[in-house]
Amino acid sequence: MDDKQTRRSFLGKVVKCTTGLLILRNAKSVCSYQANEKLGIACIGVGGQGLANLKAVSSESIIALCDVDEQRAAEAFKLFPNIPRYHDFRKMFDEMADKIDAVVVSTPDHTHAVAAAVALRLGKHVYCEKPLTWSVHEARFLRELTRRQKVITQMGNQGTASEGFRRAVELVQAGVIGEVREVHAWVSASNETQDRPVETPPVPPTLNWDLWLGPAPYRPYHPAYVPYRWRHWRDFGTGQLGNWGCHTLNVAFMSLKMDLLWSQRPQSPSPQERSLIRVEAESSGVHPETYPRWMVVRYIVPARENLPPVSVTWYHGGPKPPQDLLLGYPMPDAGCLLVGTKGSLLSLGGHNTRFVLLPQKEFEGFEGPQPSLPRTKSHHREWLSACKGEGKTMSHFDYASCLTEFALLGNIALFTGKPIEYDPVNGKIVNEPEANKFLHREYRQGWTL
Repeated sequence: MDDKQTRRSFLGKVVKCTTGLLILRNAKSVCSYQANEKLGIACIGVGGQGLANLKAVSSESIIALCDVDEQRAAEAFKLFPNIPRYHDFRKMFDEMADKIDAVVVSTPDHTHAVAAAVALRLGKHVYCEKPLTWSVHEARFLRELTRRQKVITQMGNQGTASEGFRRAVELVQAGVIGEVREVHAWVSASNETQDRPVETPPVPPTLNWDLWLGPAPYRPYHPAYVPYRWRHWRDFGTGQLGNWGCHTLNVAFMSLKMDLLWSQRPQSPSPQERSLIRVEAESSGVHPETYPRWMVVRYIVPARENLPPVSVTWYHGGPKPPQDLLLGYPMPDAGCLLVGTKGSLLSLGGHNTRFVLLPQKEFEGFEGPQPSLPRTKSHHREWLSACKGEGKTMSHFDYASCLTEFALLGNIALFTGKPIEYDPVNGKIVNEPEANKFLHREYRQGWTL
């Protein structure tokens, strides 16, 4: 049975007599690919970053393209002129699910979860852009769904694959800079704060506005929302904290094993016995429609295993950490600074791909311990290889959902206007019960996880 479709047909017949379609297809997808066999990939959202993701996985078999905006998708359609095209990913799965092995989701934030959830339920491997979800509830939902389906996943914080990121994680976890109790992360990017437009111009003929809205509350079309500017609107994006947090906070979150908070001390009887994350925010002002121009968020992260509590401060839109913390090094436009008892590690730029150890003179000629983490050619290649049973992904949804959840807590503290204390195991804000309404929202009719 050398023909791929023949193998699939045979597996489909076998599975009906055994334990279920999804389980056996998953086992085949992860373990039984030949080295030169290509994955059948469907891409949802193929303009902008979606086009970059499409090109990055084009060494495989691209079998379906889906986008609600034909103008934004025009270049992708031109690159793959004979591939089936869809506006609605639900219809795509209805018609092509048996041909799809893996899915790339590159839509706006508010439709990440609904698209990824359909793919996961069907037993497909998923690569999804950052932030993984629009809401905390969605992040938790995808984490549990991924665990049940046992598929290969990867969030699109591409710097995770870089040598600089992995070496920084190794050095911090080896104790090179000592005990870390203070972290600062920042980007210069700001949000556009504005009121909702009152004009109702016609929807461009190339855009399916209803599908673009997806689960978000209905509002008339306006070019203030698309393309890209949706990031600034609370109904669609997650602001600069969602946009950049899953990149810039990543090196600290992984190095300091903050994701362990989501699994330790399960079902503790009282808040006092749980590991709570405290979050407070200040900004240029809270707006009902958009995110603030600048923002500072302070997290207090409790102890994890043998690691001490740590304060994490996020800045965007202008504010930055005190210059003296950089020990004479120039302040970059974006970075993440881990302050240790033996020195500091400064990750340069928003993607964590380069770093310096501070003070520089004290670390001249320093080589450090032998590498302990696997290396990869690219973030996408790591995912594709893992889908074929070769290695693992580092920003898989079990980890990435926790990082996303952590970042989004900053927005909730902003909306609440008070410090919040969050129980990551049980997914509840314990000191301000009213703030729990910001963990999720009711979807528009016709949409569900």
